Amino acid sequence: AKEQCDTVGGKKLEMYQMSEMAALMEQMYVDNQRLKERIQKGDTIGQFPQHFLKIHKAVMTDESDNDAFFKEQAAKFIKAQEMIYKDPKNAKKHFNNGVDACIQCHQQKCGGPIPRIKKLYIKE
Repeated sequence: AKEQCDTVGGKKLEMYQMSEMAALMEQMYVDNQRLKERIQKGDTIGQFPQHFLKIHKAVMTDESDNDAFFKEQAAKFIKAQEMIYKDPKNAKKHFNNGVDACIQCHQQKCGGPIPRIKKLYIKE
């Protein structure tokens, strides 16, 4: 959905309006970058971010993408993320499982962000 903005110098600017899901995924990406750093440094991990649970309800750009496959991958992602906090000794493994779930879903749905998502992996 594109929204018209004011004209600048006679040119129309088009502003891309992010869906609720796209905005949530951007937020989750930033949160996971910070989490990755904490895991790598051996810092305390803190609490599971409750806003991640919005993944089950957030409105998508194309609602037909919110199918059984997406729901399954979203559940895998949330489970892996929760395990980081429940089992911090194996945080790296759980974190990477969460990234796997993102990538498996994006391979089917919206491939654009995959190179960026891959940067989240915690290497040995």
